[in-house]
Amino acid sequence: MPVIQGAMNAEGKHFAIVVSRWNEFVTRELLNGAIETLHQHNAGEPLVIWVPGTWEIPPVASRALHEGVDGVIALGCILQGATSHAHLLAADVSRALMDLQVASGRPVTWGILTPDSSEQAVERAGMKLGNKGREATLAAIELASVLQVMSASEEDDSPSHPDSGVI
Repeated sequence: MPVIQGAMNAEGKHFAIVVSRWNEFVTRELLNGAIETLHQHNAGEPLVIWVPGTWEIPPVASRALHEGVDGVIALGCILQGATSHAHLLAADVSRALMDLQVASGRPVTWGILTPDSSEQAVERAGMKLGNKGREATLAAIELASVLQVMSASEEDDSPSHPDSGVI
């Protein structure tokens, strides 16, 4: 049974990070984790694009994909409130980003927090519960590699990187 796996090496890859300025005290930490992770995995310098809020991430992510990046890391923080607004926003942005990922065939990863409180947001941005910007970046690196291996397998049945491929 063939098994496809990606490498955790982003050498030669160029990612865009689209980050919401809303709740910047949280999103800046997510961004720091994402950039550090890209550097640790040998990616090129990322294109960092700040947008006003999470709602504005999908059209900018789409533009970055059209300009040829290998993947997009979406970072934001939607704090829950007393109304359903946050749930609706998160659902719409999630759907738009998934649609972009499927249509482009390139990673668009979710580093958008949806915590109930500022305290939970800080915990997920580098304190007790890790850094979700880092996690979204790791997913983007691995998925870009998996998709590259799948494309290479379709073309000539040979893996494109010695640490990745069809096993």
